[in-house]
Amino acid sequence: MIGDAVGSRYGLNHSHSFSGSPTAMSIDKLFPALLECFGIILCGYVAGRANIITSTQAKGLGNFVSKFALPALLFKNMVLLDFGNVVWSFLWSILIAKVSVFIIVCVLTLVVAGPESRFSKAGLYSIFATQSNDFALGYPIVEALYKNTYPEYLQYIYLVAPVSLMILNPIGFAFCEIQKWRNSQDQQHNKLRIVGVVILQVLKNPIVFMVVVGLVSHFLLGHKIPVVMQEFVDGLANSFGGAALFYLGLSMVGQLRKFTKSTVVALILLITAKLLVMPLICRDMVELLDSNSSSPQNHTSLSNYAFLYGVFPTAPSVAIYASQYNMELEVITSGMVISTFLSAPIMYVSAWLLTIPWMDPKPLVTALQNVSFNISIVSLVALVWTIAVMLLSKKFKRLPHMFAMNLFLAQFLVCIGMILWNFIVKQDNFIGQVLTFTLLYGSLYSTYVWTGVLHVHSFRCQPTCVTSICECDVTFGGTALPWAGVPCVHGVCVCVCVCVCVCVSVRQALPVTGVSTVCVSLPGECTAPCESPHCLLVQEEERLQQAADRQVARHTLLCLLLTVSLLANLSSCLWWLFNRDPGSLYLELQFFCAIANYGQGFISFGIFGLDKHLIIIPFKKRLASLWQGRERVEEPQAALPEEIRLTCTQFIRYHKDQCVQDIVQKRRCGERTVVGTFLGSELVEWLLRAGVARDRGEGLLYGTQLEQGGVLQHVAREVGFQDDSLHYRFTEGKHVKQMPVAVTGHELGLGFTALVSSDMLAQML
Repeated sequence: MIGDAVGSRYGLNHSHSFSGSPTAMSIDKLFPALLECFGIILCGYVAGRANIITSTQAKGLGNFVSKFALPALLFKNMVLLDFGNVVWSFLWSILIAKVSVFIIVCVLTLVVAGPESRFSKAGLYSIFATQSNDFALGYPIVEALYKNTYPEYLQYIYLVAPVSLMILNPIGFAFCEIQKWRNSQDQQHNKLRIVGVVILQVLKNPIVFMVVVGLVSHFLLGHKIPVVMQEFVDGLANSFGGAALFYLGLSMVGQLRKFTKSTVVALILLITAKLLVMPLICRDMVELLDSNSSSPQNHTSLSNYAFLYGVFPTAPSVAIYASQYNMELEVITSGMVISTFLSAPIMYVSAWLLTIPWMDPKPLVTALQNVSFNISIVSLVALVWTIAVMLLSKKFKRLPHMFAMNLFLAQFLVCIGMILWNFIVKQDNFIGQVLTFTLLYGSLYSTYVWTGVLHVHSFRCQPTCVTSICECDVTFGGTALPWAGVPCVHGVCVCVCVCVCVCVSVRQALPVTGVSTVCVSLPGECTAPCESPHCLLVQEEERLQQAADRQVARHTLLCLLLTVSLLANLSSCLWWLFNRDPGSLYLELQFFCAIANYGQGFISFGIFGLDKHLIIIPFKKRLASLWQGRERVEEPQAALPEEIRLTCTQFIRYHKDQCVQDIVQKRRCGERTVVGTFLGSELVEWLLRAGVARDRGEGLLYGTQLEQGGVLQHVAREVGFQDDSLHYRFTEGKHVKQMPVAVTGHELGLGFTALVSSDMLAQML
């Protein structure tokens, strides 16, 4: 009946039989390991997002990780390797899999990409699809799974990594050098020079160098590190794990801002190649080359290990390569962030399914239904929050948020349908089962179609096209389609999404217009703080805020993730139709589809649930006011910190006049008044050009100190300093704002000495 239909939906007909060998994999420690890794990554992201550590400071940590900690870790493990327990067929399988994926991505990119960036895309995309985050993220996962059962698997991480570092990456670098040579004005350099540059770049890499040194030392030192070096090497090697994960979180800050509509197709293909194609090829190669293994259990565990290794996300070093060549930054950085967070659920579900020693359809259907029910409850809470944010911010009245709101409502009904089904299926109520089944799958198909609508709107199609698709949504979403028509719905939606993505990638980005300035010469000059309801500049800020709230990049990211879910559902349907005994990998795909279908609320909440203007900025204001109020209670006569006074004095004496001349413009403030203002982003850019700040994070801190010292203020004094399109003005006074305070002679002497030293230094320069 309906229950059988749901079972067939998951491809788990009772006529199927599954069998498999028991695997010795410990999954008990997997979730704590994932929590540890992604918790540290989250800490790094928060530190970078809150500007506790700026991007320039993060580069120092990245240099330590890549040039000291990781080389020491590689040297240590290369010396201590035990080659006697190595299954060489496994290493050959991973090598062939990586080379295959590298060639596939490289050839497809060379065929599809335009001539202006063909070789750079081929090189960097191929590296992206094959270089995994083996040490920072992969090693803790492998240690949690296999340390107690197959401890020798841990050393495979260090044997597999040189495949990318020493064989595949140089080929990608060569393509980047070719593109750099083709784009340069001077094309006199020959092929021999390109080869020399690539070889030199590989040899200069401290990771490659220490791998070679470690292998040589392995034989010279007799598999032991000398006692004199032991503590030194251990100190550097042990510092790698936490520092690398923290740096990974830092490197993710601001990367999704580079995400544009033109990168959609490339990201879909790259993430599919990295997280789906790579693990499947790795597993298939082990199944093929390790077929003569003496132990079937070892053979099964190796193939499962190969699959898990293929799921490891892309290493952040690929983003460093892209920045060094200044090529394909948008795709590489965005893809690194997305692949990292998509890999966590895939690894967890994969490891859990691979621990099942035998597969009986009835308990698997029950387990699948329990997973769907549990994730629907949590997703329902996330969707309630997201819908409330859309309603309170009133974004649902504007496009494309109007379509996104319909998608969220459809996702909400999917969760309601699954929760109801969990109770209705246990009762002998045929009408209730039919109605719940119709609600569940009608709303589920509706989410597919609304994804296509969002894709179409991202290409700015005509309203008639959107209206016709909405009519299709009503037709498909209101009734439960026959099971034979499900692949058709998936196929049509995927085709729409892919076609729109191709059109978007081909279409040139529209030029972005800046803030219009009105240079006037009216007699009235605004000196007092503007009244926000009547200030034209504040009204302009509100219009810009509404325009920015279209959040095209976020909608594009939402469409990308949901399109991956659509591809998985289509693959599931086709797999079930053409293979009546699909096997264990098909079950993993079914669990992934269940999580993707009923956990859509997580994606929606992650992208739209934390609204900047409704939640984040008011929360920061409230927290700052509470903190400042506490400080005022504890220290009622506290003065400005010495650092802020010195910064403001330095700016007034040496930079303010030139800054006013460069960025301050007369803008209409009221009907008959004007005011000299500048944008917060303009001041940050000026500080970067003048060398006062090294990156935008330091520029934001510098501007915040100027605002706290009274050197500048918002036109309506409504917000603090932000690196955004908000209007600020310099105050008329020539001195830093002072507060009543009793300053000791020692503190006064320090401040005077610092000021005199800065004066003398400026005169000397």
